[in-house]
Amino acid sequence: MKTLKKEDIEQEVFNLYDDYAHNKIQRREFIEKLGLYAVGGITVGALMSFLMPNYVDTLLVKKDDPRLDSDYITYTSSQGGGAIKGLLSKPKDTQGKLGGIVVVHENRGLNPYIEDTARRAALDGFITLAPDALTPLGGYPGNDDEGRALQRKRDRNKMLEDFIAAYHYLKSHRDCSGKIGVVGFCFGGWISNMMAVKVSDLAAAVPFYGGQPKEDIDQINAPLMLQFAGLDTRVNEGWPAYEKALKAHGKKYTAYMYPDVNHGFHNTSTPRYDKEAAELAWQRTMDFFKEKLN
Repeated sequence: MKTLKKEDIEQEVFNLYDDYAHNKIQRREFIEKLGLYAVGGITVGALMSFLMPNYVDTLLVKKDDPRLDSDYITYTSSQGGGAIKGLLSKPKDTQGKLGGIVVVHENRGLNPYIEDTARRAALDGFITLAPDALTPLGGYPGNDDEGRALQRKRDRNKMLEDFIAAYHYLKSHRDCSGKIGVVGFCFGGWISNMMAVKVSDLAAAVPFYGGQPKEDIDQINAPLMLQFAGLDTRVNEGWPAYEKALKAHGKKYTAYMYPDVNHGFHNTSTPRYDKEAAELAWQRTMDFFKEKLN
């Protein structure tokens, strides 16, 4: 069987996966449409296998990394889902108080990639909390397909409250300086934008390819760093209006557009991952947080 590489896959296949991952088409239709691209010795099964997340081989920080204290906690989200589970991580042997970062998952719950991302941020000298908005439904179920199905059952504004509650949990944590930022991906990018609107003393927000707020943009106080994928027409079409509103209200923001990469380019677990763009975007994110949260 032919070993697939990213270069073997037509852009239309990545677009199809994006539609599937964001619930625009169902699994059956996704598989049927993939059949159009199963040519030249490439099977539908091979395409499916190649596109699905690989969490086993792609984590960058081990769960038991000796440099970290990282474990699950439960905090209260009284306006959202009640008792919410999250991964709390911080450098071991912390000296002094740390800036805090809420790390927000995509539309499928707290999967291994997001946990890995939270540990990475902690290694850069922060205390991080990565909540699982699927907690009221039993938590991330172990695979993304079921995770997406579960997340569709929750109201997104209730989930927003869960992440705002995570902000307050970090703010009162004994190891936190009280300066809190948020970084989120896809759905989490929308959450990051919305936390900037809703949380008046948020210190910084970094939405990765996140949907934009449509109102109350004048309420934003946090400086923003917005990360966009050049091929992500679905999300990018909302950026001009958002940027116009940010400018009109004199808000502080920096936006980066990474050319020729797909939505999800930071996610190490799928072939949408682009190492060069992801590492650059992450370095910019960490530098931004070090400036704003220290």
